[in-house]
Amino acid sequence: MRASFIGALTAALLAAGPALAAGDMGAADKQSVNPIAIGMFLAFVGLTLGITYWAAKRTRSASDFYTAGGGISGVQNGLAIAGDYMSAATLLGLSSLVYLTGFDGMAYIVSFFVGWPIILFLMAERLRNLGRFTFADIASYRLDQSKVRTFAALGSLTVVVCYLIVQMVGAGQLIKLLFGLDYAVAVVLVGVLMVVYVTFGGMIATTWVQIIKACLMLGGGFLLLFLTLAHFGFSLEAVASSATSAHKAGVKIMGPGTMLADPISTVSMSLGLVFGTAALPHIMMRFFTVPNAKEARKSVFVASGLIGAFFLVVGILGMAAISIVGTNPKFFEGGVIGGKLIGGNNMPIMHLAQAMGGDLLLGFMSAVAFATILAVVAGLALAGASSIAHDLYARVIRKGEATEAEEMRVSKLSSLALGVVGVVLGILFEKQNVAFLVGLTFGIAASANFPVLILSMYWKGLTTRGALLGGLTGLISAVVFVILSKTVWVAVIGYATPVFPYEHPALFSMTLAFLVTIVVSKLDNSQRAKAEIAAYEDQYVRSQTGIGAAAASSH
Repeated sequence: MRASFIGALTAALLAAGPALAAGDMGAADKQSVNPIAIGMFLAFVGLTLGITYWAAKRTRSASDFYTAGGGISGVQNGLAIAGDYMSAATLLGLSSLVYLTGFDGMAYIVSFFVGWPIILFLMAERLRNLGRFTFADIASYRLDQSKVRTFAALGSLTVVVCYLIVQMVGAGQLIKLLFGLDYAVAVVLVGVLMVVYVTFGGMIATTWVQIIKACLMLGGGFLLLFLTLAHFGFSLEAVASSATSAHKAGVKIMGPGTMLADPISTVSMSLGLVFGTAALPHIMMRFFTVPNAKEARKSVFVASGLIGAFFLVVGILGMAAISIVGTNPKFFEGGVIGGKLIGGNNMPIMHLAQAMGGDLLLGFMSAVAFATILAVVAGLALAGASSIAHDLYARVIRKGEATEAEEMRVSKLSSLALGVVGVVLGILFEKQNVAFLVGLTFGIAASANFPVLILSMYWKGLTTRGALLGGLTGLISAVVFVILSKTVWVAVIGYATPVFPYEHPALFSMTLAFLVTIVVSKLDNSQRAKAEIAAYEDQYVRSQTGIGAAAASSH
């Protein structure tokens, strides 16, 4: 059972449905090409390419390219953040977890959401007041620019590349299942569209792609929820009763199961999801697109409401699919035995859409699922390009002497390079178990990025030496723990037992990162360290008032 749970969770973050991770292709392989889905997808691509053309004419400066000139409203940015975060993983993977495990799946949904109140109350305002384009702007505010920016760029790029591989593999498998295209062709298609959005439209185009995608996903999800609840007479009690009658575990699905049996793994996973979310580069970058801290808070408030509501929708749909999809042999191999669910864990929400709305709704939801991947990879590419151009090239290599034109040129070349890297690695990893990249992505974000980010904003005692050694400790330990865990040591390398007994590193790697950062900073008595500590007062005023923060551009 444990393996199937890991497969389902991996699928949730792969944005490719449980079929990809669990290896159970079943009925999905036999799905015929849905012309409605292809038509809707082409319509979405046409619309977003038109937006990119419009955005390209408005992108004249580095500020426009990285942050849309800081002129996005809080509501618009909230929709874009929701669009960035509500990936196909949310729609497909999390609903599959609820479908498979009931209550345990709902616990995962909560873990994916809990990071947002932390961002709202602890980070949003200070991110906007202290940063300009990237996470490194904040971390290096009063520390050594070259060293801290180099480290921050390294951490950000590691997260971006790992998550990009996950998304590209997921995109290829999803399109292969839903549209009938060859895997390599699908990956190349996603890579090309990603590069076009970012290179020509920058943050303006990326923002509106994410807004449109968020509206489509919310609309599709609530429509499917309405049709599904109508099937049960709008009674949640009837949904739960039908699910417990159909599922092979019976009423046990309404309480904690074996998925969360190990408390240490559960806590470690939760820490990674909560604090990793708060330190994802493409999420943090969105806070620099609004004109002031007030709009930053509003954007997180809007995003949190939309994400929370959609997660509830996903949980209800996953529960409803147990009885509607899980007892219908049309949707899986093997049918039922004694009236109890034994199969059907192959993208149940898509089968639910077909059951409730026929090929039209299935086509729409399929197109939306793919549109989500385009929005996410565009945000990832932009975050990676900004780390290379703004942090490494302009600030470290050129020491702040690069012109805006040079920086933008490097950004566009970087987005092209990231597109090529994403396509190549996506194709190379087609047959690989990429479960470890999921844990690695959130583990690095929580262990390397988050401690340095939160301490740089709230602790005056942080020094450059402490930030570098603590951040590198988090980065290296997260990678090592994942390699030595079951997801790599056993599933990829092939050893019988793992060296590190837990699948999620955050509890250990994040703790090490905080500990090393604080201890080293406390022991640092250099003159530079004293000057960095003294500079916190100026940073504090800026973080509270926004005085000196970049304003929105006039256009």
